[in-house]
Amino acid sequence: MSTQKRLIVILHCVIVCGLLLIFTGHTLLSAQWLTELGPTGYVLGAACIAVGLICSLPTKIYLTILLMRREKPD
Repeated sequence: MSTQKRLIVILHCVIVCGLLLIFTGHTLLSAQWLTELGPTGYVLGAACIAVGLICSLPTKIYLTILLMRREKPD
């Protein structure tokens, strides 16, 4: 497998992990038992969403640019 294909696979994995973190954070914030933790529970859910966004959005932009360069006619 070439390095560019390996990089694309790694970027896809990072995007999926970011989306899973966003989904986990949303689930944590909407769970009833989390309100018992008070502000700590909300910080935990928000932190999951923030890390998920940090993982998924820049990676998606870089992956789009990489794929556009790959499809560019010579």
